Amino acid sequence: MSVPVVPVIAAVTGASWEAALVAGLERDPSGITVVRRCVDLADLLAVATTGTARAVLLSAELRRLDRDALSRLAAAQVAVVGLYSPGDDAAAARLRQLGVGQVLPADAVPSDIAAAVAAAVSATLSSGPETAWSQPLGALPDGAGPDDVDAGAAGEIIEGPGTGTLVAVWGPTGAPGRTTVAVGVAGELARSGVSTLLADADVYGGVVAQLLGFLDEAPGLAAAVRLANNGALDVAGLARVAPQVSPGLRVLTGISRAERWPELRPAALEQVWELARSLAEVTVVDCGFCLEQDEELSFDTAAPRRNGATLMTLARADVVLAVGAADPVGVQRLVRGLTQLREAVPGASPRVVLNQVRRGAIGAEPRAQLRKALERYAGVRDISFVPHDRDALDAAVLQARLLGEVASGSAVRAALADLAAGLLPAGAHRARPRSRRLLRRGA
Repeated sequence: MSVPVVPVIAAVTGASWEAALVAGLERDPSGITVVRRCVDLADLLAVATTGTARAVLLSAELRRLDRDALSRLAAAQVAVVGLYSPGDDAAAARLRQLGVGQVLPADAVPSDIAAAVAAAVSATLSSGPETAWSQPLGALPDGAGPDDVDAGAAGEIIEGPGTGTLVAVWGPTGAPGRTTVAVGVAGELARSGVSTLLADADVYGGVVAQLLGFLDEAPGLAAAVRLANNGALDVAGLARVAPQVSPGLRVLTGISRAERWPELRPAALEQVWELARSLAEVTVVDCGFCLEQDEELSFDTAAPRRNGATLMTLARADVVLAVGAADPVGVQRLVRGLTQLREAVPGASPRVVLNQVRRGAIGAEPRAQLRKALERYAGVRDISFVPHDRDALDAAVLQARLLGEVASGSAVRAALADLAAGLLPAGAHRARPRSRRLLRRGA
């Protein structure tokens, strides 16, 4: 019985074992045939789009190899098998950090390489180009221990594969209070004794850093994405770029200028969220408002998309909080936004939060009227209401502190605490508030 032939690309240029590898595969009747030997990453990506190969054998030494390049290979339905020099554990670790599922030493017998290629091809075909190809990582890299994590992280790391909850806070255009809700909910989760990570992923310019008193130069999310894209991010590294702002609460600040949006690459950002599930019990992400997908670029899967980070985060989130302003304009925008959200992310089941609820904008019995309007026009019945309390929010902004630290008795803080309680992981319990001594920003 003949063995099916699988055409593969060899992209191991510069490795001392390249010639021996290719020659061995050509001699062995393992079902692998090398159809092209690529000289660099650009050559590899160009050949991958032609459909001449089903898989690629690449080495960690390939220049400019990163998660973005591997995403382009996945989009072209080309499976990836990583090879490394025998004994080079660092190269093997980097390939796994990049998300390559099949990693072998270069001196593996052809039959083992063929089996790895078959497994990689099967996984690629079953997942499809729109599904993440990366492998989930455990809580800590091999050999790491508590001493490898910066001060304050010990005790917050979740053992085993990431099991934390990812909460995306989204809302339509018009400043409905997405960041206020995200920061407030994260703060209340931490006060409840739940280890929490607050991340600013607004590609149009986030303000979490300003609200909590961080410098614009803080590395934050952009640094984490850059490390993930290069295959150099683990849980300990994520902890180092996510400093504590108060006990139990870490913060990944966002991009300070809107033109920096290409730094938040969706493929690498997805790995950040995967690692965040191991760093904290709950990760709260402040998302951008726009869900538009550029139709002119839809044919080109490699083209950068400004809203890709937002769409990916919403698709991967366990909970989506859809925030709208509690006034006629805000409700209209929210109704339209919920329709767009369902079209862009069909699996999303958002929990609606109406912010800045006040009689002056709606009239008598504002909650009843808002509930009636959303049930009629959006089919939404379960709604959380956050009242308007400008004085309390202004005090928090002025002091660059959490709302619970400057106005613990405010109605806004009580509403956000109730909202956070509904996000507590299964089996979690509310702890007594711990000491609110504020840590030095960036410490």
